[in-house]
Amino acid sequence: MGRVVVIKLKELLLDKGMTIRKLSRLSDVRHAALSELANQKRINVHFHHLTRIADVLEIDDMDQIITFEKIED
Repeated sequence: MGRVVVIKLKELLLDKGMTIRKLSRLSDVRHAALSELANQKRINVHFHHLTRIADVLEIDDMDQIITFEKIED
């Protein structure tokens, strides 16, 4: 059994009623990078991106953005 990192951006945006485009504008993170994060297509995650996302979405706990999930091998 292994683990995978999951970015919960899509769920957060739905909860906040915000689009990726608006988050991109407010956070100054490229739309393409945010889209890849939201769709679990990005391999590298930049800490400064996570910090900007957390600031815009008013999140204090990184567990709300990023988590591990167990996967069966």
